[in-house]
Amino acid sequence: MDKIVIKVGSALLTQNNALALNRLKNLVDFIAILSKKYHVILVSSGAVAAGFTLLNLDKKHIPNKQALASIGQPYLMHTYANEFKKYDMICSQVLLEKSIFNDNERLEHLKDAISVLLANNVIAIINENDLTAIDELVFGDNDQLSAYLTYHLNASLLIILSDIDGYYDDNPKINKNAKLIKNVSVISNKQLNAKHTANNEFATGGIVTKLKAANFLLKHNKKMFLSNGYDLKNIKEYMLDNIHNSGTLFSK
Repeated sequence: MDKIVIKVGSALLTQNNALALNRLKNLVDFIAILSKKYHVILVSSGAVAAGFTLLNLDKKHIPNKQALASIGQPYLMHTYANEFKKYDMICSQVLLEKSIFNDNERLEHLKDAISVLLANNVIAIINENDLTAIDELVFGDNDQLSAYLTYHLNASLLIILSDIDGYYDDNPKINKNAKLIKNVSVISNKQLNAKHTANNEFATGGIVTKLKAANFLLKHNKKMFLSNGYDLKNIKEYMLDNIHNSGTLFSK
């Protein structure tokens, strides 16, 4: 089976300063269906948001944010495990730092471990090691992390589930006439260098970090699909029925 990577951000997993349990459940339901056709690797944000539900700390202070991540990560994994258990599926936790992609020996160990998990139908749930990975807390590197994993694990597709329907020719939250672009094959430097924004207090990325992830994959002849994670209808249609009604496919 082909491998696919799904990345889900904090904006999707968070609601009213807590985990959005219904959305998480819907995500697991979707992955359970996909796992019949693909080996699925999940890159999941949400640890800081999960920690905040247990301990109210000022998230603007980096050590507090790191502490919240360390509290929230096991809570997040426990929530995932309970949902996957309903399908008799096992999930695993994999915490990474960006430096692993510059260390061939460690990277090979990662690939071998992931291969064992996938061969045994285990859903690998991957996140940055927030306690030590300062860059993730500032720049939202889970978009980049998911792109690196897609390339290095030789997955056929990266799916990024976000709070928007796809990539638009203008900001749809400001311009009601903004048009969704369904297919993108080239990303300009102007697009890559635009000011990045995040629409959720727990989120650290934005459309620019997603474009950078897509650009990395395009350079390596890999595909990325950006779709709405609040309503999984469009991504289900694309993945299960090969119908592209909405969402943006980044592909050569």
